[in-house]
Amino acid sequence: MSDLLRAPAEIKYAEELDWLESVDDNPKPFSWRLSPKMVRLFILGSERSDGLDREISQKWFGDRSFVERSIVTLASDRGLLLIGDPGTGKSWLAELLSAAISRNSTLVVQGTAGTTEDHIKYSWNVSMVIAKGQSRESMIPSPIMTAMETGTIGRFEELTRSTSDVQDALISILSEKYISVPELDSDGIVFAKPGFSVIATANSRDRGVNDLSSALKRRFNFVRIPVVTNKKSETEIVRFRTEELLRRHRIELDVPPTLLDVLLQSFADLRASAAAAGSDDEKLESALSTAEQIGVLEDAILHSNFFGERALTARTLASSLVGSLARRDPEDLAILNKYLHGVIEPRSKEEGGSWPEFLEGGRDAIATLS
Repeated sequence: MSDLLRAPAEIKYAEELDWLESVDDNPKPFSWRLSPKMVRLFILGSERSDGLDREISQKWFGDRSFVERSIVTLASDRGLLLIGDPGTGKSWLAELLSAAISRNSTLVVQGTAGTTEDHIKYSWNVSMVIAKGQSRESMIPSPIMTAMETGTIGRFEELTRSTSDVQDALISILSEKYISVPELDSDGIVFAKPGFSVIATANSRDRGVNDLSSALKRRFNFVRIPVVTNKKSETEIVRFRTEELLRRHRIELDVPPTLLDVLLQSFADLRASAAAAGSDDEKLESALSTAEQIGVLEDAILHSNFFGERALTARTLASSLVGSLARRDPEDLAILNKYLHGVIEPRSKEEGGSWPEFLEGGRDAIATLS
């Protein structure tokens, strides 16, 4: 695993999955590797009341009901659609579900304007077709077709960004559970095996791009993943991801709890400001998601490790925040400057601590970008 830039969940947590599978005596739907109860436990982590001989780490932080509804959906004959704002953990939850159920989370189709039916059905190896003609051997199955043939989970990222033709093709797959291959005289139908399902994700901010038809909506159970607003939950997510980052880069750097509080409070302030804004011009282009918060902290940690004094400072954190969130010039810079003067400056005078240095670092970063 050390030679992989980013290991998929089934490799990263292989030891946990192996152990859970060895002690799992609960009934399993279809060809699932773990029972629904163990899938939930793998994702949300173990508790003392579970009575296990080892601790299972929590990997997704959110309401238990979202995970349970997702698992129940996948045990039925319906697809699962995870919908929410950017950075709410939809893709991560889809990966964890696929890893726990199928031990394979890599059967993924990425929805874009350029996604075609071939990407969710099949294509052909042209050189083999020229040499030997069209056959099952010369056919290149899509990740979705591979999931059908193996009775596992296929994933479709950003479903609403794909065109209506692609979405219509997916309706047939979800309804009929087979793909017809008219080019083949025999063996021209690929049937789905028990255990096949599709987990799709959709960005709620992409409404109007390629809205789902009512027919496709009926083939999915919707699970809406809200933005994390609970400070305790968000702190756990940021800390979890930060610890992963430090391990992956083999960085020994302390993240003071006070600076983590500064980051969390800054995002909370900016979200409140965005909610009160009267127009889009008064809002940052950033979604101010937990994922973006983690990105700000990651940037600050790496900068501190490579170019700083190997210690995270409020100045570096402020510089990272401005650099990450200022995407429109001059609109975002003006919003951040107003925030520093209207919120951070009074707070730094009243509370002191890390806020004065954070204010100074933010001002310097804005001056550099202006």
